[in-house]
Amino acid sequence: MRPVCTYTDFFVLCTGRNPRQTKAIHDEVHATLKREHRLLPHSLDGASEATWIISDYLDVVLHVFTREARAFYRLEDLWGDVPVIGLEPEAAAS
Repeated sequence: MRPVCTYTDFFVLCTGRNPRQTKAIHDEVHATLKREHRLLPHSLDGASEATWIISDYLDVVLHVFTREARAFYRLEDLWGDVPVIGLEPEAAAS
């Protein structure tokens, strides 16, 4: 994000199948960052509806969407001139 905005370095975008899964994704990221890195978000919005949860960690802004919300807001199109780093999902631990 740094080439086009001054308030963060990265947007992390991910999608859950429904609000329950979206909330679970957010909760796991939040717990892991808190436990392993002692990081808490500067601000948080959308957790009660869980269709689009935004956690602002200053250098990184986490966006967790339902499929419908991600398709509606189309952040990839809005920020289309920003370089993209694609990641493959990790296999679930056994």
